[in-house]
Amino acid sequence: MTSSQPPTNQPQSAGLDKKTSAILSYALGWLTGIVFLFMGKNDPDVRFHAAQSIVFFGAVSVVNIVLSIVGSLLGALGIIFSLAGLAVAVFSVAVWIMAMVQANSTGGVRAELPIVGKFIAPHADRLTTAVK
Repeated sequence: MTSSQPPTNQPQSAGLDKKTSAILSYALGWLTGIVFLFMGKNDPDVRFHAAQSIVFFGAVSVVNIVLSIVGSLLGALGIIFSLAGLAVAVFSVAVWIMAMVQANSTGGVRAELPIVGKFIAPHADRLTTAVK
């Protein structure tokens, strides 16, 4: 009688490995971050990437909503807020691409987001430890 031992790099519950889960946690911003925060409960690195996605893209969403509301209230001066919203959107797309590339290149190991990681990592750590 032979017994098979599980592989050392076990896939996530949905059959995804660490690298794929880390990349996909950024795919749709905070939405997939929430999904992978709970799906990757067994892997702290995947939870960290998911928490980073939630914190960064959630903050970007809030900033864009505030800029839209303030811009709509100011009438003609609102174009300045619209341009600021466009700048935030371009910045977030750049960080989004860099985050997925970094998650791919590190193999899903915990890594801070480029540019904004030092500001977001403490909040992501708190969110990661809160969900166990």
